[in-house]
Amino acid sequence: MARQLDEQIAGRFPVGQRLRVLDVGMGQGTQALRLARLGHQVTGVEQDATMIAAAREALAGQPEGIRARVRLVQGDGRDTGVHFLPGSFDVVLCHGVLMYVEEPDPLLAGLARMLAPGGLLSLLVRNGDALAMRAGLSGDWAGALAAFDTTAYRNRLGLHVRADRLASLTATLAGIAAPLHAWYGVRVFTDTAADGAGIPEDLNALLAAEERAGRTDPYRRVAALLHLCGVRG
Repeated sequence: MARQLDEQIAGRFPVGQRLRVLDVGMGQGTQALRLARLGHQVTGVEQDATMIAAAREALAGQPEGIRARVRLVQGDGRDTGVHFLPGSFDVVLCHGVLMYVEEPDPLLAGLARMLAPGGLLSLLVRNGDALAMRAGLSGDWAGALAAFDTTAYRNRLGLHVRADRLASLTATLAGIAAPLHAWYGVRVFTDTAADGAGIPEDLNALLAAEERAGRTDPYRRVAALLHLCGVRG
C-alpha cells in the first residue's frame, strides 16, 4: 500500500515538494512517520489512547528534524473541522478506519473538505465485494455462503465491523467532490496467512506478486482490502 500511495503522490505533485499530510486514524503512526522521513509535514489524528501513546513513543525515537515535522492530535476523525481549516492539506489518509464507522459518509465528506484543490484522498477499506474469499479459501463453506449477502464481518480482533463496496464508495467520492482517480487491491494472495507468520525467504517475490495483482483485473477485485485514491476537484 505504501508503494501505491507513493505512486499516486509522485504522479500528482512536483518532485521534492514538501506536502501537508493529514493521517486520520493513524494507529501507531507507521505511515505518518514514513512520510515525515520523506520530508513531508504530517499531522496525525488518533482517538485510541493506547495507539497514540505508541505513536508518541515511536516519534520520540526519531531524529529531531523528523520530530519537528510531525504533530499528533488525540481526537475523533469525524471532528477534523474542529481542529483544522478547510483546504489545509495536500494529502489526507484514512487507512483501516471506515470499517469501524457505522455511517462513513459524514466522515468522508469532512476529510474531503480538508483537502486543498487537487489534493489526494487515500482510503484503505475492507472489500465488501470479496468477503466470502477468506472463509471460502479456509474451507468455511457456511461462512462463505453467509458472506455473499452482507457487508458485516468479524475481524481478526474479534470485533464485528463492516466492509465497503467499490461501487458505493465510487459514488460517495463523486458526491463529495473528490472523485475516484485510481484504485488498487491489497492482500490479494496473503489474506489467509497465519497471524504472526514469519517473514518468508522470498519476500521480494511475494511483494512483487502482490503489487502486480493489486493493479490487475480480475485479481484486485477479490483482494481483502481496497486502496482508493480520490482527487479533490
